This record gives sequence, C-alpha cells and structure tokens, in this order.
Amino acid sequence: MNVFRKAKRTVLSTLLVSIIVIINVSDKGLHSYVRQTVSRGLSINLGGGKCKWTPPTYDVSTDIIFNKTIIAGFPSGDKRLTFIQMEALTGLSARDEWDFQFLGMTNQPFIKANYPHHEGIWGWQNVGDQVIMVVRNIRRSMVEYHDILWDIGYAKTFEDAFERISNLYAARPPKEDFLVWRDERVMDEIHWYGWFIDYWMEAGLMRDMFTHKITTPEHWYMLMQPTRYKKSEMTYDLIVGNDTVVTPSYDPHCVNDVSGGCHPIQIISAERLVDVTSGELEGRKIARSLQGRTGIDDYLIAEEAWQCIWSELIIKKKGLKTVVDREGLGERDYNFSEEMLASMLEELNRLISKYSSSDWNWRETAQDLVDVLTEHRALIVAELDEVRNGTRKLGTFDILGPKTRHDMSSEGNSPRQVAKSDFDFDELNKRVMKERMEHLLETSRLQRKQKS
Repeated sequence: MNVFRKAKRTVLSTLLVSIIVIINVSDKGLHSYVRQTVSRGLSINLGGGKCKWTPPTYDVSTDIIFNKTIIAGFPSGDKRLTFIQMEALTGLSARDEWDFQFLGMTNQPFIKANYPHHEGIWGWQNVGDQVIMVVRNIRRSMVEYHDILWDIGYAKTFEDAFERISNLYAARPPKEDFLVWRDERVMDEIHWYGWFIDYWMEAGLMRDMFTHKITTPEHWYMLMQPTRYKKSEMTYDLIVGNDTVVTPSYDPHCVNDVSGGCHPIQIISAERLVDVTSGELEGRKIARSLQGRTGIDDYLIAEEAWQCIWSELIIKKKGLKTVVDREGLGERDYNFSEEMLASMLEELNRLISKYSSSDWNWRETAQDLVDVLTEHRALIVAELDEVRNGTRKLGTFDILGPKTRHDMSSEGNSPRQVAKSDFDFDELNKRVMKERMEHLLETSRLQRKQKS
C-alpha cells in the first residue's frame, strides 16, 4: 500500500480531532478548561533581575492593534517551547492555526503554525505580520511528531480527544507503536522536513518536496493533499515534466497575507532554548523579535526580567507542559535504521549547502539556520557511525527501512538480513493497536477514579 494512503488514517484522524474539538468546544469552554488548569494573571517584573511568572490572559481585547507573529515549525513540540516564552514575556496568549480557522478570528498576537505541512492549515487569514521559524533536530522531530499523535490516541470523537488532553507531553509511547509509524512515514516526512524549511526561507516559493525543483501551482496544490493522491500519481515528471522550464510561483498567502513577508525574521533553535548554557541567549532572541512591535511593545516585560522569565519556564518548569516534561523513555531510545539516518543526513547536507551559498550567506537568518543545522548534522553523523560500527546496536526490527526490506527479499542477503526476513508487520500492527487500546482504557479508568 502506498505510504501516503497508509498515512491517511493518521493524518485524517489528527485533522478530525482538531475539527471536532474546535466545533464542539466554544471559546468560553476552552478558556474555562485552561483556567482550571492554570490560573490567569500577568508575569511581574520584581526588579533586580527577579520576576514572578503568571499565565497569560486568554481574553485578548479586540480594541488593540497588534503586530502579529507567526511561529512556524515542523510538527514536533518545538513551537510550544517558543510561544510560552512570548506569552510569559507579554501576558498575551498564543492561538493555534486550527482555532482561527474553525472557532473564528480573535486578536491573539501569537499564531502557532504547522503550515504548509499537511498537519497544518492557513487559518489566520490575512492578519500575520512577521514570521519566526523554530527548527528542531530532524531526528528528534520525527520522534516527537509521532509522540504527539500517540498522546491523543489517534482519537476520532470529541469525547475521546477532550478526555486525553491531559495526556499531552506526559509520557512516551511503546517502541513497537513508534516502529509501525516510523516505517510507514519517516522516509517521506524527511523530505517534508526540508521542504518546510525551504517554504519559509524562500517566502512561499512553490517546490516539489521530493526533487526540490521549482514546480507549478497545479502540482504544488496536489502535494499539499497527500491523502487524496497516491505518490505515484503526483510525481514531478508526470505532472510537470523533468525538462519543463517552470516560471517560479509563490503561495498567494505569503504574497498577500503577511505584511512583513514570509521569510522569518528569526531562527530559533528548540534544542538551544532548553539548554542551560545557551537557553538564556535563545530566549533573548525571542524577546528581541517582539521589541518595538506595534501593540506588543506596550506589554513586553522589562529587559532586566527576560532572563528570569526564561528560567521560570525552562528551569523551574512553570506553565504548560512541553516536550521536555515527558517521562519514561528518552528520544534516543527510539531507533532509526541506517537507511533512515543516511536519508536525514542527505537532507541536512542539502539544506546546509544551499543556505551557506553566496546566494544566501548575506542573510543573518540563513547563517543562523546553517549554524543550527550543522549542529544537528554532527549528531546524525555520530549516530550513523555508531550504527555502522556496531557501537549502537539496533534491535530486531530497528534495521528496517524501504530499501533494507526490499534487499531482504532478494538473493545475496547478509546473515543479519536473512534473520529478519520473516518479520510480520501486520501482526505487529495488531499487537500495537491492542496495547494502545489497553493503555488508553487504563488511563481513562485512572482519570475517572481520581475524579470520583
């Protein structure tokens, strides 16, 4: 079955959850839930570098004109790390792209966006003014992307989704669950990761994520609907033609709906933001992106408190749960095959080469991006070396990937490949689904017990 077809269930279930939650819960209901979880208030500058963190207001006045910031990032929990900094610095709340689309437009100045990834939607109409792009290690992004999907149990009803809100960022899924998703999705999501970065860096230029060639609007909109078309139905050669000279086209949203353009004014590293040695500096980058912005500057806490705000959120872990709060397995406990790591490395090499070229090195944001991606590349290279020399031992099913699995069915297999040739993915999938349901039922039972 084509990977995009197999991915349809996951993508649609995630989309469906967003839509159902949005349709069934009013703004008042959402605010009530948030306030029950975190009391409302504004962060206070106590002077001398001290502060008191309090949550933001969710009732943002419609009478104030705000310069609004789009916080864009590949689905992986990194955007929450960024927008909670903005909320604490200003006392103003962020809102998700889906909320704008289905609950209606409000005046929240911080917009969390997965767009143009297939988990996202341009829901904020034409109110954006500037973009910040958050970049997380490609390997870690793949793990956390799956973890978020697992948190909500791929729920298909509002009741199930709402009941599992508290599951977000609480724990990590079984390795078996991750392996099924990994083998269905990761090889393609690696391309989506690089394509996502290109989209924002090039201000909405339409490209094919698999060949990286400039493409036509017709082809681009097909690529934006991966559950509607088979991958074989929308190849570049079939729709555009490898020899076709294509006139560059830009996403109309970027052209018309972001006053300052889609190219990010700042690149934020999710890893640096939570690191005790680099986090304060990364937090200052976020704060500086808000300085002097219409409306926002009136609410921005004094600069002497910026370091304290970062510490309250990252070191003292106040506020909403984030990816760093997950318990149980660590991200490195989830393995990727040699083939998958090599593909990640290839994509990082492409991005680093592109944005360090003379066409881009005059832009500070491009230099920052290359610096961040170079750090990520070093980690992927080190892990790939460990896999190849046997220092990092992969489990029975960890070595798999599309190419490896194909090799396993051909003659001349190595002993390691032959030993895995009888692996039954259907049987594993059934077991994973059974374990997932048992986990969710137990979680629901414990929650009901606590309520009673």
